[in-house]
Amino acid sequence: MTDDMQTTHDAEDDARNANLKYWLNGKIVGRDDAVVSIYDSGFMLGDGMWEGMRLYDGVWAFFEDHMDRLFDSCKAVSLEIGMTCAQVHDALMALAEANGMQTDVHCRLMVTRGVKVKPFQHPSLSRSGPTVAIIMEHSKPAERVQERGIRLATVPQVRGLPMAQDAKYNSHSKLNCVIACLQAEQAGADEGLMLDPHGFVNTTNACNFFIVKKGEVWTSTGDYCMNGVTRQKVIDLCRAEGIPVFERNYSLFDAYAADEAFLTGTFGAQTPVAEIDGKPIGDRGAGPVTRRIRALYKELIATHVVEVHAT
Repeated sequence: MTDDMQTTHDAEDDARNANLKYWLNGKIVGRDDAVVSIYDSGFMLGDGMWEGMRLYDGVWAFFEDHMDRLFDSCKAVSLEIGMTCAQVHDALMALAEANGMQTDVHCRLMVTRGVKVKPFQHPSLSRSGPTVAIIMEHSKPAERVQERGIRLATVPQVRGLPMAQDAKYNSHSKLNCVIACLQAEQAGADEGLMLDPHGFVNTTNACNFFIVKKGEVWTSTGDYCMNGVTRQKVIDLCRAEGIPVFERNYSLFDAYAADEAFLTGTFGAQTPVAEIDGKPIGDRGAGPVTRRIRALYKELIATHVVEVHAT
């Protein structure tokens, strides 16, 4: 990775992250003790699910939406979490307190099928119960990324059909997206723009993708992309605020001609796109529609925090 490259998950440096505590299978532990077995099914096979969440003023934003996605995904692959939603929330709050965290915090909650008795694929070999781990960091999105925008390169790696590996699974098995990211880096871009199996624009390797054309907001049909929480919040905000928004098939022809483009994700919220395949998008930064959506999203978060504290 060269000095001028960046990612949508670049964060400002924070010295507090040098001495963090972690949550592992019901215990809060230091870094040296936050380890799992080499027989763990997540390490061995990528057999697990995860969620990324952010803490704003003591509130895990849209916690219920994230839990719906996590528990639905785990149910679909017969992975028992061994915790209720309330217990997951208690664990998050306990770890945040142990780390002295209140806001600008990002968390990765990971659930695997657990430790296997032999190093083979069959799920029945995982017999010890699930492994549940939480990583939490002081993490504020880097201002330079929000100002400069992300450079995308269209990559040959695609988001596949649901019967191959449904993109709606936020699984530990991310090799498809890692390959796309490598292809983008080799093309001199920050991240990869991935197409769907029919050649329509879909997502990046890390985030969902939107364009703006003549005041209209376009994103993919959603058939082949992660069912992103932030993606859906942006769609809902546009509908509520009278911003025309469409979930549709569109090609690179439309993306190259866009007035604006941005990515959505829990970490960066709305990150502008500066260029696609070397072609500049708008003024290479956040355009007026992107800025409006970003402001609306910040208001939504603030309202959500107040409502949660009031309950």
